[in-house]
Amino acid sequence: MIKIRLSRHGVKKKPFYQIVVTNSKSPRDGRFIERIGYFNPFYSKKANNIKINKDKINFWLSKGAIISKRVNFLIKHNN
Repeated sequence: MIKIRLSRHGVKKKPFYQIVVTNSKSPRDGRFIERIGYFNPFYSKKANNIKINKDKINFWLSKGAIISKRVNFLIKHNN
């Protein structure tokens, strides 16, 4: 099963998340198929802390991918 979810990067107590398309059985920070955006909760300007490629999300949804709850929340609040 293909999922669109967050992958954690960054240093201790200062995370940086990448929005990735991955197999549901792979580890959180492990292998991924494609990187389609990022989320930086510590960026000072709230307008630029999320970047999502909506065309790629629609492409993967048409292929049967499932979006995680947190990524769905970020997509809705990014508009």
